[in-house]
Amino acid sequence: MLLNLDAHWYTATSPDNRDLVGDWILPRAIELTYTAWDLEPFAKDCGYDGPSFKRNEHRCFLLRSELDAAYFHLYSIERDDVDYIMETFLIVRRKDEKEHGEYRTKRVILEIYDEMKRAMEMGEPYRTRLEPPPADPSVAHAPRENTITQI
Repeated sequence: MLLNLDAHWYTATSPDNRDLVGDWILPRAIELTYTAWDLEPFAKDCGYDGPSFKRNEHRCFLLRSELDAAYFHLYSIERDDVDYIMETFLIVRRKDEKEHGEYRTKRVILEIYDEMKRAMEMGEPYRTRLEPPPADPSVAHAPRENTITQI
């Protein structure tokens, strides 16, 4: 069974208690996906009119972790259930333990989940771990030069 979020969820308040969910998700999704110029039409369709983003594995990890934690909240999944769900990703766990000596993905998603929950309970903005914030121009490539040639 596949669960779907109704479209109204994307107009609800986001984990930072400032933006709409869709507006909070979009910069994270754009930075994760728009990493090559051939995706420029997609980025423009999403309302982004800047250069593609540089691929940075640490930033991508944090962007994915924030999105995972946010979607667990959007689906109203309790922390114990998030913990259990994360235990079902055996390949991710093995890879993390080999590369990091721990199940880093689970730990970070749960930490961010908890940070988001505290922020929502306190009515305060969730503060991203990313510096600069998602889709910041400083983590993008330089603007593309016009490549039109004269005949």
